[in-house]
Amino acid sequence: MKEKIIRHFCAFLLLLVCIVQFSLYSQANTLNNDILAWGFRRGENHEQSTLDTASEKVIKDYDGIAMGNKESNFVYLTFDCGYEQGYTEKILDVLKENNVKATFFITAHYLNTSSDIVKRMIEEGHIVGNHTVNHKCLPNLSDEEIKKEIMDLHNAVFEKFGYEMKYFRPPKGEFSQRVIDIVTKLNYTTVMWSSAYDDWDNEKQNREEYGKNKILDNIHNGCVLLLHATSKDNSIILDDVIKKTREMGYEFKNINEFEK
Repeated sequence: MKEKIIRHFCAFLLLLVCIVQFSLYSQANTLNNDILAWGFRRGENHEQSTLDTASEKVIKDYDGIAMGNKESNFVYLTFDCGYEQGYTEKILDVLKENNVKATFFITAHYLNTSSDIVKRMIEEGHIVGNHTVNHKCLPNLSDEEIKKEIMDLHNAVFEKFGYEMKYFRPPKGEFSQRVIDIVTKLNYTTVMWSSAYDDWDNEKQNREEYGKNKILDNIHNGCVLLLHATSKDNSIILDDVIKKTREMGYEFKNINEFEK
């Protein structure tokens, strides 16, 4: 009789495990993997930007960051660093002189070729974020490939500096619900942006006034500003941008102080 009860109990446990596994499998396969390309429309007179509705919903559903509280005059400065073009140290100098902390999203290439600059970022109190190993379009990858793109870089930074990255930005601003679900389960917060300009194009430099106007005209409450550290123009105009942003009554905060 006792053996029979044990057999029934074991069978029940096996059935329960199967149900849980099927449930998790079903949930994973219902996550949308359509590619979402992040976008925004600039506001007028320093009003907040209008974010793409479908993309913003996914970010909000997973407690990510895109644009801050519209009642708070905070600006969050972020940089993408896919590779080093020779301008990041000047950018760091300007940030130090103005007592501004920023978030730098790096790739594995950047870590491997400019680890001394990454070390300086950390030592000077900036946040270093995860921009993946190879800067690929993540929705095109399998679950395991996505995890590897993120965690290989995560582990490499931790091994070099004992620094635990917490913030993630998808390459090219492309993601899907499935991608953000995986990212969140890896204990990362996704960070998008509400202001940017075409500073990533190295063929479009020596446009300092253009870049300055593009940035300053779209500063708004809760602004998450994306700049690229590869831009010579940004290294030249950053000091003026910071000073004029403050003159307009805004305050710089870092992502770890984000106010929804």
